[in-house]
Amino acid sequence: MIKESLLNPAEAHVQQQIGAGDYWLHRIEKGQTLRITDLEGNQAADTLFFNADDTAERYSMSDTLRGQHNVFLTAGSVLRSNDDRPMLTIVADTCGRHDTLGGACATESNTVRYDLEKRHMHACRDSWMLAVAEHPEYGLTRRDITHNINFFMNVPVTHEGGLTFADGISAPGKYVELVAQMNILVLISNCPQLNNPCNGYNPTPILVSVW
Repeated sequence: MIKESLLNPAEAHVQQQIGAGDYWLHRIEKGQTLRITDLEGNQAADTLFFNADDTAERYSMSDTLRGQHNVFLTAGSVLRSNDDRPMLTIVADTCGRHDTLGGACATESNTVRYDLEKRHMHACRDSWMLAVAEHPEYGLTRRDITHNINFFMNVPVTHEGGLTFADGISAPGKYVELVAQMNILVLISNCPQLNNPCNGYNPTPILVSVW
């Protein structure tokens, strides 16, 4: 569902551009708003959410989809935790839908999906692991890398129940906006994938903003 935001970007107290292949790890407080903007179009922002006060509680794809009876995320979707509690609500979305089924790229999946020679290409799991290693103060470990959301990524579901990775439906300047329902740790990998049509085979920067 397309829904515009009423927030003024000039009033955001955080504005940071994330290059393709880079990560962003940040704490946002309950009631704050996070916006992720696809600056050039067809970029995928692979995102993990944790309860900032107890990282054992984190985003759950299964609880979220069961709660909303829909496999895609958009304005009105409530992102739920593995304790089946609301973590964030999508309050604005100019893209239309976002994927939470396809998972994140990894060296292993690059090998399976594409070619043995792709194994050593940079992947989102690498970016998350680097974030965990460089920020031990948050108490995250590799075991915390679980369900994620692929904002702006187009993963249609076939009639047979399979997944396909298709051309992106986003465009330059499209954004998604979420309000935190608890204190949240956000970990984003701006996907470096060169083999996936969802990125238009050309990874580009995204912008994160917080009010």
